[in-house]
Amino acid sequence: MRTLAAAVLLAALALAGCSPGAPKGVSKDVLDEAVTAQIGDPNTCVLIGAAGSGAVVYQFGSHVTCGKAWPSCDSAEARTTDTLLKAVAHGAPPVQASCRSAPDGSRGVGWAAGPVSGHADLVYAAAMEGANTPPGVIIADKLRQAFERAGL
Repeated sequence: MRTLAAAVLLAALALAGCSPGAPKGVSKDVLDEAVTAQIGDPNTCVLIGAAGSGAVVYQFGSHVTCGKAWPSCDSAEARTTDTLLKAVAHGAPPVQASCRSAPDGSRGVGWAAGPVSGHADLVYAAAMEGANTPPGVIIADKLRQAFERAGL
């Protein structure tokens, strides 16, 4: 039993080590707190990445949440937050979209992505999914406020 507990702890530490920190000059804790205050919930994923490459420098949300594919709202295909981040990093236009994520209309998904204001080298992408998800335009505005509060 002790060996199993040690293996689980080691795996958790290894996964935590794989998570990105925060953009240079920004505290991850402060940024996490600001995002949590604005839009954070268990089905929220926010990624900040390098413009041009899409390399992730910050992640809010679990790997499971951030890896989930949701309806894109602008085509028949589903996408992940990382897919959207990479598209915006490579020059795709900003996104502020929302649509139903459940066939019965009981749940929705909201998307927001674009450049991080004042940082030509950074872009962001976010997805929220749930019964009371705000529209993408609201998510974008709340993230702008969170980024400013955190010093971005």
